[in-house]
Amino acid sequence: MRITSIRFKAWLGTVSIALAMASSSALAADQIPIGHLADYSGGTSDVGTPYGQAVADTFAWINKNGGIGGKQVALDTNDYGYQVPRAIALYKKWSAADGKVSAIIGWGTADTEALTGFLAQDKIPDISGSYAAALTDPEGASGKAKPAPYNFFYGPSYSDALRAMLTWAAEDWKAKGKPGKPKFVHMGANHPYPNAPKAAGEALATELGFEVLPPLVFALTPGDYSAQCLSLKSSGANYAYLGNTAASNISVLKACKTAGVDVQFLGNVWGMDENGAKTAGDAADGVVFPLRTAVSWGGNASGMKTVMEISKMSDPTGKVYRPVHYVAAVCSAMYMKEAIEWAAQNGGTSGENVAKGFYQKKDWVPAGLEGVCNPSTWTEKDHRGTLKVDLYRAKVSGATEGDLNDLMGKGTIKLDKIKTVELPRKPEWFGW
Repeated sequence: MRITSIRFKAWLGTVSIALAMASSSALAADQIPIGHLADYSGGTSDVGTPYGQAVADTFAWINKNGGIGGKQVALDTNDYGYQVPRAIALYKKWSAADGKVSAIIGWGTADTEALTGFLAQDKIPDISGSYAAALTDPEGASGKAKPAPYNFFYGPSYSDALRAMLTWAAEDWKAKGKPGKPKFVHMGANHPYPNAPKAAGEALATELGFEVLPPLVFALTPGDYSAQCLSLKSSGANYAYLGNTAASNISVLKACKTAGVDVQFLGNVWGMDENGAKTAGDAADGVVFPLRTAVSWGGNASGMKTVMEISKMSDPTGKVYRPVHYVAAVCSAMYMKEAIEWAAQNGGTSGENVAKGFYQKKDWVPAGLEGVCNPSTWTEKDHRGTLKVDLYRAKVSGATEGDLNDLMGKGTIKLDKIKTVELPRKPEWFGW
């Protein structure tokens, strides 16, 4: 009798475990898993924090409004501290057969490029915060980058953004009637992210008639860059590209202001924003940089209402000012949402099918974000979503202490659009 009882209990335990596993599997089947790499504590956390928050807010808002195809999104957000080994470890979890994600919202250039081959092998699409041109060639046809069929990003590549700024700079030099050749210098850390557009920028600068100076290196972290500013001053540079994120660029801007450097700074897409202008103060006045979205926070666009509703997921008061990176991240996440949505309606949300979702529309703006996200088109042969680059100038006209909402509202800090450059889709510019 006792043996039978023990056997029955053992059988009951086995059944309970099986039921629990079945229940867990059913729960997982009712969700769409997405991996999310965020930098909240590493070298690019100044811009990574608003971007990552926007991704989290967007998918929380999507879930609140019914999910995707009736399924909730299971967003696995991880702060990887901008460390490639940690990104690879997380990828191993996300690509494992028993928990394979439908997609990844990625981040940095070094980690995205390190994962490119794995993404292709495992057929997992990644819409990254890296806009390195090496990620735009799905077939490797350019001969300048390895095939990246599962890599996507929203906005112009770093290389194309720099090409647009140099096109503007050449016109600016002529408009000012300056004599001789303008001098251009690339500045940034010796790291895959700031270096990504270096060769492309220097090649076009030479073609446009600039004298290209030796690059000046400064770290991704804030510091004392007085020496670099003195070198910049003595070089006689007229246009300087800042390849790092805003935090370290601010240190350079302040040091160069103190040193009396007279140069037109060109910031990369992560190199200047409203928070950067607030922190740098008048040292940020005049910096030219690209904007990925058609408007910034609070801009006059019907889709801004959706962005503000998404923002309330982490700010119910609606009072927090969101910088340009937050708005761009909402666009990125919503492109991913619609690609998954298409997949759900056309055979299921496998990574391979989600990637196909990116090819279904031309001049694509996610629903509800009209006037906010610039139209994008990805094809199986070309992942350059856009070649239109909107250039803005940061304007600082007074003291920048206080609330950012107030500073922007009063016009103490402004982002003024100065030019839209439509770049040609040159084959020789593909992949670099």
